[in-house]
Parts: sequence; structure tokens; C-alpha cells
Amino acid sequence: MAMQDPGRDFGLTDEQRMMRDSVRALLARVLPRERIRTLDEAGEFPFDAYEALARDGWLGLPFPTAIGGAGGSFKDLAVFVEAVSWHSAQMASAWLTTAIYGGRQLLGGSEALKAEIMPGLLRGETRLAFCLTEPHTGSDAAAIRTRAVQDGEDFVITGQKIYITCAHVAHHLAVVTKTEADAGHRGITVFLVDARSPGLTIRPLRALGRRMIHVNEVFFDDVRVPAARMLGGRGQGWSNLMRGLNVERLCLAAAASGNCQRIIDDARDFALDRTAFGRRITEFQAVAHKFADMRMMAEAARALTYRAAEMMDAGLDPVSETTIAKVVATENNSRCADMGIQIMGGAGYMMDHDMQMYFRDARVGTIGGGTSEIMRGIIARRMGL
Repeated sequence: MAMQDPGRDFGLTDEQRMMRDSVRALLARVLPRERIRTLDEAGEFPFDAYEALARDGWLGLPFPTAIGGAGGSFKDLAVFVEAVSWHSAQMASAWLTTAIYGGRQLLGGSEALKAEIMPGLLRGETRLAFCLTEPHTGSDAAAIRTRAVQDGEDFVITGQKIYITCAHVAHHLAVVTKTEADAGHRGITVFLVDARSPGLTIRPLRALGRRMIHVNEVFFDDVRVPAARMLGGRGQGWSNLMRGLNVERLCLAAAASGNCQRIIDDARDFALDRTAFGRRITEFQAVAHKFADMRMMAEAARALTYRAAEMMDAGLDPVSETTIAKVVATENNSRCADMGIQIMGGAGYMMDHDMQMYFRDARVGTIGGGTSEIMRGIIARRMGL
């Protein structure tokens, strides 16, 4: 029995509906559920699916046509990320790491550098990772300690980054450094560093979830990088970081929204086939109301995400709106996953079902990209408090 959802296509263009359906169909072919479980358990990156997205042109979606991209709108981006995350939240992160987190920084590079990196990126042959967080600083980006000291035509980088998504499979790292130690955010400079550089060590970490794309420690021991690989100019890294925050939060909200809906769909399929005391369990109010709550959470997340995207497409700078969308969507995603396990009972807790993976993967949403606590502080400041 199909779920009635008249709002599923509301507000989307014909092209956006086609994009959503095309992406879901592609990932169903190249990354079936059994394969996701296998890769998650083995801690292996979904190379085949990533390359399939590249072949269909999806890595070009957020980039300007002038450098070979598709010039998609922010609403296009939200629809795409939501569709990918409905299939696999981890697959969405694999795409975002290069196309958004690293890719947004690459846009600040020279024309020569973009001409060098972009063709391989669009073909799926060049992957990026973004290195910001350090052992002693996460949300306070201005307090980073990784130094870049000029030495002739090069800079020498020394320091450590942690929790860096997909660094272990990246060809280049967008590394946030301090070129002026005591200048606060005015001393921040970003470099594009070859991941094979001498003195650079990448060590995978073991995390609760997102094992298919996992996170890493990255050590820089006098890593030499040419000044020409500076992204955005010396001391201009902070402004580049700030310009990318709305996009990052929008994408995180879209990913959480898509995963909320997948949790509902899987839990519903299970519940409609499960009986207790001679009745389908969805006939019990305790279960039906959980589904109602989950649906409300998913719809709220989606509506806030799309509204923020539309504001960005209108040329606005919706800091509060993208931040609100990120908090609501990621917190709702985690709650939905918890409720999905509760509905499925013992089955949801077993590794043979995907619900436990959704639960593990969703938990990082309220931490990565700015914790919910930091996000609430931003919202309060925007209110003049």
C-alpha cells in the first residue's frame, strides 16, 4: 500500500523531480543495501557508487559553468543531497566532502589551480578533504594551532588535524592554517596540499557510525606546499570559511531530511508486516503515534531546508535560517532513528537490519558542522541577545 504524500513533489520543478528519481534509481543499481552493509562493516569507501555519480555528472552540480560545472541552484543542491541521503547518508557525506567542503575552498584558488584540479574532480578521479578541526579546537576555528611558515616560494606546515572525513581516500587536502600566529581569524590561510606530500601522515580513526567513509587524524611534519597553492590569499581564509557556512549547513540539513524519510519508510515496511496479539502493530496507537511524530519531524526538516535554499537562491544571506534548518533536521534525524529502533524492537537493534546503522550514522549530525549548542548560540546572537 503506497503512502499518501501529496506534498512529495510540491514546490519542485519537473527537472528537480527527475533529478531526485534519477539519483535514487542510479544508487539502487550501483549501491544496493547489501553492498552498503558490507562496506560499512569493512570500513571501505564506496568507490563504485562515487564514480557512478561522477559519470552521470553529479559532481559538477554545485560548480559554476565557467569552470565546467552544471551551475545548479541551491534548491537543486538540497534536492540532490536529500535524494542521495535517502539512499545512504554515508554516500551523501562521501559526495559532500569533495564537492562542497573541499570544493568550496577550491573556488578561492587561482585560475591555474582550478584548471589543474577541476577536470579530475568532475570526473571523480580527484577527491578532496577539508582539514579544519584540531585536537584542542573544533567550533572555535580562530584558535587553530596548525602553522604555515613561509620559506621562499613555499610554506611549511606543521600541526595536527582530527576527525577529518574521507582524508584517507583524498588526493588533495584543503588545510586551514595560521600564517600569523597571534592574529586570530585574520591570520588564517587555506592551502591545497597534495595528500602524498612528504611529512604528511593520515591515520584512520574508529567511530561509532559512518564507517564506510570514516574520519581520520592528519599529521603535518614540516609539509612543504608551494605558495601558488594558497586558496583565497594570505590571511583571507576566515572570509572564505564564513562564505561557505550557509552552504554547508544547508547540505547537512538536506542530508538529515533525506535520512529521516528513509527511516520512516523502512520502519513502516517492517511494521506493516509485523503482528502482535493477532493485530498488525500499526493498529496500536502507541506505534501509530510514533509514526505520526516521525512524519512531522521529517516534514519540518524538509520544509525548513527548502525554505533556506530558496532564500539563498534569491540572493539573501539566511544565516539564521540555514542554522535553524541544520539544528532541526539533524536533531530530528537522530530522534527518528531512535524511534525507528523502538518500533522495530529487537530486530531494529540487530546488525542484520539497517535501522541500527541509521541510528549510529545519525548521531554525528548534531556534532559535525557545528554542534547544536554552538548553532543555538548563533541563532541567539542573530536575535540580538
